[in-house]
Amino acid sequence: MANEAEELKQVPDEELEELVLIYQAKGLGETEARALAGHLMANKDTALDTLVREELGLDPKELGGSPWAAAGWSFCLFAAGAAVPVLPLFVTHGLAATISSAVASAVALACVGAGTSLFTGRSALFSAARQIAIGALAAAMTFAMGMLAGVTLSG
Repeated sequence: MANEAEELKQVPDEELEELVLIYQAKGLGETEARALAGHLMANKDTALDTLVREELGLDPKELGGSPWAAAGWSFCLFAAGAAVPVLPLFVTHGLAATISSAVASAVALACVGAGTSLFTGRSALFSAARQIAIGALAAAMTFAMGMLAGVTLSG
């Protein structure tokens, strides 16, 4: 939003032309698009709100929040996700721990994948399977890199 505000201040004519083009792409004739864009650009707050919505596809009212809160949530969610494959190691060992860890990870990945289907419009089954495949690929690559580095685990 700050970039749009700066562009609106520095080059308002270019921003006006962008709005004209956006409204023409939405089906308005040039005269109508120019009139609408001119009307919207008359008020700087309305102009900024419109540019952010039309050009960036964002709702300014939904923006905000704190970068510290976002970082805190990111840390907590990352830590929770990282704990899933480790938790079985506290209650079992050996092959049972390895299998339990893999199953717990797959279930967690499937839940995350199914959750993303709410935003992507894809089926929950497809999204869950895709997330499990990505997780398995990441685990395989990590294992391969560990093997290449000569790291081994012993039980």
